[in-house]
Amino acid sequence: MNALQKASTLLLFSGLLAVPVTAAEAPAGVAQRLVRDGVAIEFEARPLGSDGVLTEGMFADIRLRLTDATTGAPLAGQTPGAWIDQALPDGQADQCKVRIGTYLKGVLSARPMVDLNSYYLVVMNKDSALTVIDPVTSVGGITSTLARVALKRPPMDWVASADDRLLYVSMPSAGEVAVVDTAEFKVLGNLPAGAEPVRVALQPDGRYLWVGNNARRGEEGGVTVIDTQSRKTVATLATGGGHHEIAFSADSRHAFISSRDAGRVTVVDVASLKKLKDIETGSSPLSLALSPLSGALYVSDGKAGSITVIDASSLKVRKVLEVGQGVGPLRFTRDGRFGLALNSLEDQVLVLDAGSDEIVQRAEVTAEPYQLVFTRAYAYVRGLASPKVSMINLESLGKGKQMIVQGFDAGPAAPKLAGDLPLADGLAQARDDGAVFVVNPVDNTTYFYMEGMNAPMTGYLNRGHTSRAARVIDRSMREVEPGLFSSRVKLPAPGRFDIAVLLNQPKVAHCFNAEVQPNKAMAAQRSKPRVEFLIDQPQVIAGAPAKARFRIVQGGGEQPRAGIADLRVRYFQAPASRPHEVAAVEVGEGIYEAPLALDKAGAYYLHVGSASLGMAFGTQPYASLRAVAAQAQTTP
Repeated sequence: MNALQKASTLLLFSGLLAVPVTAAEAPAGVAQRLVRDGVAIEFEARPLGSDGVLTEGMFADIRLRLTDATTGAPLAGQTPGAWIDQALPDGQADQCKVRIGTYLKGVLSARPMVDLNSYYLVVMNKDSALTVIDPVTSVGGITSTLARVALKRPPMDWVASADDRLLYVSMPSAGEVAVVDTAEFKVLGNLPAGAEPVRVALQPDGRYLWVGNNARRGEEGGVTVIDTQSRKTVATLATGGGHHEIAFSADSRHAFISSRDAGRVTVVDVASLKKLKDIETGSSPLSLALSPLSGALYVSDGKAGSITVIDASSLKVRKVLEVGQGVGPLRFTRDGRFGLALNSLEDQVLVLDAGSDEIVQRAEVTAEPYQLVFTRAYAYVRGLASPKVSMINLESLGKGKQMIVQGFDAGPAAPKLAGDLPLADGLAQARDDGAVFVVNPVDNTTYFYMEGMNAPMTGYLNRGHTSRAARVIDRSMREVEPGLFSSRVKLPAPGRFDIAVLLNQPKVAHCFNAEVQPNKAMAAQRSKPRVEFLIDQPQVIAGAPAKARFRIVQGGGEQPRAGIADLRVRYFQAPASRPHEVAAVEVGEGIYEAPLALDKAGAYYLHVGSASLGMAFGTQPYASLRAVAAQAQTTP
């Protein structure tokens, strides 16, 4: 029985002194507790399985409760650091602080098995794939690409669940929405979503996923509503032709769907999934935004040059603002006080005060503005016709103030030169509130900009694919209630583990411990042969000789498998082309090579199969290579 399973005796740590206490004396459900410098840290690893045992490959909730050791009051607003790694040998517990210091340096050779402070950059590609990048382990401009998620068809838009555990990706040409598990970055399924599903939106309570159907026939245009629990379609509502934007009341009571060709907004009662009414808003509604502060929905219309204000309770038009043709994207600051509307014809941003429902400021921004995101201090505006990103200081917003607009270049060229842009944003707030990622689809690079700098700090080149949009998946611990921080993790290999915890105020570094039991099913899986690609140069010259090299290993010790005579490599050019197959030959113990004919420039995907091993194509991890014309070769 390990420490996390004991119900009768728990350990109370006070400095270096461990005192046994009964379960009745400790908070219910707490596995281990540390008291130091006036702070109590209660640690718990809660298995999600019904057997209550921490098991390899299964999920568990890692929880830290921070309280004042004297009063018991929760310590809210903290940012604890936490890492899971193999336990230190007995007698080296004092090395926990040293280990944490190594983690903080981001050394590639000393990364923990699970980083509970991590985040990943997910890049939406022009082809049928997503690229997953770990920005933390990027050294010297060499990016750590963690995974590539193969999709059925090219993506257009995406939305993540509130906990970032699921990513819903629309694929218009497939008529489906892909559900991507961000714990393992794999597709869990493709959900039927009506004709030409484009915009995707989750209502605030997460119950339903709403999908805008840009059907070519007006009578088929509307939304498909999917239950996120059963992943089944529960309603299909016709609202009119053209593109659809979707917004929700803060309590998830009402859904608002615009229909661009029909010139109206349809209000749907979420409980019954029935249409309540249609509200005429102008000839071409382009954007919807709801301000919980004013309790109103704002609808911008580019042709009419207006913003219609609809009371979210009475569902009646409260006011119509005449703001000039070209107005489009509209979003509100986090507090709902100010709405920023972009005018692509005038290269302007308009500031709408939700307190008075009037335009209080205008300013020039980057050319043909079309996207914007917020951090705590700034609004970032991306333009189609310029590489410049405009930054608007949110403290300068308001009637009678002078708006402060700054900017920086994100790449060498204007985004519209790339063509084939998706609906998803090319801007994404980083996990740190004072930074953003900006995709430049022309040079295929995602730039990282930190507030206070004159230019982006670094860029992430998306080799083998063509970047179009980006978003951040946050894996850090979240404060689920005052003083309680939690993260759901997939438990690593079996054995004894340390859960290293760091607080900054006061300075506390400590390693809790847990025992993870072996998973019989995973042990059986490890006994099967598997493929490990050995590709040092992901970029080759089109038409030049190229090879695929890989290793076949088996067992927990990853023993090489030699002498396999029927290994074959199947490869094809993205997004879709006729596959080619070629035999592989052994060039070392368990290491095999196959010649490739990559005649055309583009991205290629490689799969390995073997009948004798029972290894079908597509059942093992794949690799990708990018072939470029000789004059376009770059240093990998």
